[in-house]
Amino acid sequence: MHGPGVLSIWFFIGVLLTIYGVLITGTGLYELAYPLANPPVLSNLHATLWWGIVLLIIGLFYLLRFFPRMS
Repeated sequence: MHGPGVLSIWFFIGVLLTIYGVLITGTGLYELAYPLANPPVLSNLHATLWWGIVLLIIGLFYLLRFFPRMS
């Protein structure tokens, strides 16, 4: 399954998770800088910021772990 010229599906999952992590972290930072007029319940926990960071970390792990190498 692994060999020269073969890309792992986990590399693409890492790309997607990294992109989603950047977008959600950006949204969380925006919400932190400009709070909503009528915030939802538990908005003080900043879930978008935390989940964005978690997705970014997991995505970068998969990107680095399964990055295609020249063999």
